[in-house]
Amino acid sequence: METVFSGIQPSGELHLGNYLGAVRTWVELQDRYRCFFCIVDLHAITQPYDPAEMPRRVRDMAVDLVACGLDPDRCTLFVQSAVPEHTELAWALASVTPFGELGRMTQFKDRSERQPDNVNAGLFAYPVLQAADVILYGATRVPVGEDQRQHLELAREIVRKWNARFGPTFEEPQPLFSSTPKILGLDGQAKMSKSLGNTISLREPDDAVWDKLRTAATDPARVKRTDPGNPDICNIFALHKFFSSAARQSEVRVGCSTAGIGCIECKRWLLEGVKVDLDRLRARREELLAHPEAIDAVLADGARRARAVARETMARVRGRLGLGQAP
Repeated sequence: METVFSGIQPSGELHLGNYLGAVRTWVELQDRYRCFFCIVDLHAITQPYDPAEMPRRVRDMAVDLVACGLDPDRCTLFVQSAVPEHTELAWALASVTPFGELGRMTQFKDRSERQPDNVNAGLFAYPVLQAADVILYGATRVPVGEDQRQHLELAREIVRKWNARFGPTFEEPQPLFSSTPKILGLDGQAKMSKSLGNTISLREPDDAVWDKLRTAATDPARVKRTDPGNPDICNIFALHKFFSSAARQSEVRVGCSTAGIGCIECKRWLLEGVKVDLDRLRARREELLAHPEAIDAVLADGARRARAVARETMARVRGRLGLGQAP
């Protein structure tokens, strides 16, 4: 069975973009692959944050992931910093990573422009730690969207350079491209992101969800209620594809393109579908929050299983490097 690795930063709570773009795919992969899913808290420290809040953010993310369907009996769910081999391998991989390639990373350039006062070395070397995350578990498949394609290509290059210099050690990870299109935020302009304030959290109450949907961007051609629209360029219709039945989607398509319905009615229909999923997730989350010790046990067991694999990998790496074995 092939191995899959994927990670998510502990933002504290999932939003619809995370859920639709990544986590629903992870749930489906559990029965087809040997899966390692990681809450990447070490990646998160490259951004300004409150250290006192990090434990809560990590636990909240773990609760949300399990509520969404990650099953500790069918995957390994753990926290990155609980497995120190991640950073050890990242340092070893840095010795073969071209400096120029890191400087060309689109995400590094974008983040540097958005936060010029926080262009740190960790942000620059972020893709090396990402490569270590994947390679540490011998992952042969990595679920990625278009925004992560460049980082995975760099990971593959790092593997090739490592194997050429130190001998065959790692397999090149292959992408598992999602069939899910990029989930735009409520502004209809950019990817859904907490930093851009264009998200809907899975934890928001119905009235807050409606307040956000009500003002969300739609087809700009629909200036007046009587103007027909094009559902294929409307972000609200894109969300209907996830949350509404085929019959409802057909109803929306006809109503929008003929101006038979207005955008507010279309958004109310979307809210009906969104509420079904959110109600289910809220109920499961409440069950988990009633027994926090169970989530702690899941993460502890996941770290134990992950570290057993990571130690074997690092024993091989240390041998290749001519270093003594870890105590």
